[in-house]
Amino acid sequence: MTDSALIARVLVSDDHAAFGDLVRRHQSSVRHFLRHLTRGDAALSDDLAQETFVQAWRGLAQFAGHSSFPTWLLGIAHNRWRNARRKQRTVPVEPEHLAALEPAPSPAPLSDLRHDLSHAMSTLAEEERTALHLCYQQGLSHAEIADVLQWPLGTVKTHLHRGKAKLRPLLLSWNPTT
Repeated sequence: MTDSALIARVLVSDDHAAFGDLVRRHQSSVRHFLRHLTRGDAALSDDLAQETFVQAWRGLAQFAGHSSFPTWLLGIAHNRWRNARRKQRTVPVEPEHLAALEPAPSPAPLSDLRHDLSHAMSTLAEEERTALHLCYQQGLSHAEIADVLQWPLGTVKTHLHRGKAKLRPLLLSWNPTT
């Protein structure tokens, strides 16, 4: 069944099994996106994913279909993450304490592309990382990213362009011909 058919079953007959099918179909991409946003915090991302689907259940009647259902879900997930981040209290850390927390560089050469990419991505601004993740790992179009993040289309394109420009010199050794 298509997402639209499952949504119709939920709305018309309060079909919990149909919503369960929607959750099973989309939970992986929602969790993956939230793990990216939480920088690998599995517990927090799983909690936020659960909140995302609860909110989707409660607000399904407001789903207007202007975007795809997965895009709508990722938008809810992004808002849940932003709300959770706002609630976190940050304690200022003195610079000398920060230096002590940084891991010492490894003497082993960095030869794995996945590791190098992860390291390079960590140097980007949060907005650039998020836009690149949605584009290349979630496979969303620029317009869908704009819907998820509630950014103007030009802002999405700018963050993608800047992020790729910053990654290029960091990953040059993997493709020296570019």
